[in-house]
Amino acid sequence: MQFGMGMLLWADDVTGEEWLPLFERLKALGFDFVEVPIFHTDVERFRKLGERLRDIGLETTAMTALAAEADLIAAAPANRAAGLAHLCRATDCAHELGARLLGGPLYQALGVFSGAPPTEIERVRAREGLHAAAEHALAAGVTLAIEPLNRFEVHLLNSAEDAAAFVRSVNHPALRLTYDTFHANIEEKDSAEAVRACADVLVHVQASESDRSTPGAGQVAWLRTFAALRESGYDGRIAIEAFGQKLPALAAATRIWRRMFENEEQLAADGLAFLRLAWDAAARA
Repeated sequence: MQFGMGMLLWADDVTGEEWLPLFERLKALGFDFVEVPIFHTDVERFRKLGERLRDIGLETTAMTALAAEADLIAAAPANRAAGLAHLCRATDCAHELGARLLGGPLYQALGVFSGAPPTEIERVRAREGLHAAAEHALAAGVTLAIEPLNRFEVHLLNSAEDAAAFVRSVNHPALRLTYDTFHANIEEKDSAEAVRACADVLVHVQASESDRSTPGAGQVAWLRTFAALRESGYDGRIAIEAFGQKLPALAAATRIWRRMFENEEQLAADGLAFLRLAWDAAARA
């Protein structure tokens, strides 16, 4: 199994030279890859970052999200067009970075709610937008991996089963699924059953603790989750996703109001050690 570290623990833009020492330390800790956020879509900056990360020996995955003015399920055609344009630009950045996977809640804007359950027209808009985005991604050699989030962040896709059914309905080889243990801890009744429900379209896992801090320090059913992944023959990667208070805007968006770990690099080291042990233990569960 390859384990990676999500860079949103530190920043939403890690393309600058100042982040290279941190990447080198993460490699020294034993990480196989890093998960790079793509919000500012400057293709050249991601090309240069990809070169530096390959020199360090780190592979990459990437993630992005949609803003309210670029929402694939919005009523306004201009908003939907902006959402598709962002996904295409982010895909181009991922390609230049060397990442073959771009994940996230790619189907709707974060925190934008209608006040009602999802409608069929919203599903249609999301399917149409993501099919077009997946066509672009296929040409770029990138797989889009949509991530179901909890009900407090989105309303279109909250469970692994619903998200997997959505992926199947789009029926595109460049559109697959990310499973996030934090959101599953809120939305799923049984983590093993949730993994089984999406196993045929699952290509990425984000290891995120129930309080968004160090994996292993909360209430996620790690052994049950990992045993189900092993049973299903999962052969993707696992990335730690954690959040802190480095970025006030991101801390506010993720509702991080208190410090829950010693420091970011300690979280990374402890989380990696725990996940390796848990993955091995799951083989005996």
